[in-house]
Amino acid sequence: MKSGFVTIIGRPNVGKSTLLNKVLGQKIVITTNKAQTTRKRIKGILTDSRGQIVFVDTPGVHKPLNKLGEFLLDEAKISVPDSDLILFVTDSSTQAGKGDKWIIQNMLEKTNTPIILVLNKSDIASKNEISDNIISYKNLLTNETPFVCISAKNGKGIEDLINTIYKNLPDGDLLYPEDTLTEETMRDIASEVVREKILINTQDEIPHSIAVMIDNYKEEENIDKIYATIYCEHKSQKGILIGKGGNLLKKIGTQAREELENIVEKKVYLDLTVKIEKDWRKKDNILKKLGYFEEKN
Repeated sequence: MKSGFVTIIGRPNVGKSTLLNKVLGQKIVITTNKAQTTRKRIKGILTDSRGQIVFVDTPGVHKPLNKLGEFLLDEAKISVPDSDLILFVTDSSTQAGKGDKWIIQNMLEKTNTPIILVLNKSDIASKNEISDNIISYKNLLTNETPFVCISAKNGKGIEDLINTIYKNLPDGDLLYPEDTLTEETMRDIASEVVREKILINTQDEIPHSIAVMIDNYKEEENIDKIYATIYCEHKSQKGILIGKGGNLLKKIGTQAREELENIVEKKVYLDLTVKIEKDWRKKDNILKKLGYFEEKN
């Protein structure tokens, strides 16, 4: 039996979270077309007759512009030394860029952990593009690095990827009970679902300037009652989030509530409040309060 931790790293928007959701067969990580959608390490656990793969999804690696950005980069860096295998996810429709090269030089070349190159988005790339881009990445990594071409969107190549992962994992017993899918709590999931609906329904700087905190989560037999606060940085952002006559906030709340009801399979009452916390992305105490802070040794 094989088992181990598999860290997923790559630039923003290469499809890391979409890949994890597809592998697990259900959504445990929010996905949008905006950078910084994933802000924390999230574990997704696949167990079958061959063993157990504990995937660790990480934020897209990018140059940090504030303390939140530093936290996001650290979330990716921290996961690498603790993993048994690394999935370096790239966009098969484009050649290796500055961001990919930075990851290779600053993270992958400094580890002895085995690496699998995953070329995603094969559904939008031509065969020639994929061939050229495999060569461009192989020149930066090593010719011995195994690679798999996939489409996380439609599932093409996913089984090949899982087989390749198992071939490169060490022997070992299950790390989690076989029916465990994730370590995320319903509070965590609720917070992320609300944030996802905000990202989908807003533009420009709003997606990067908001955070969601679950103030109270009450589980009852027939209904879950959730009280959440959306933090933004400026008065103008609060106005945008609420919308004319409260329409946008109501839309966000309705979409989030409906998805949460599908997850918990019962009624959900969701109460959303918007508050201003100026420059929260630069403040250690606020980042810690919101869960975006880790004490450094």
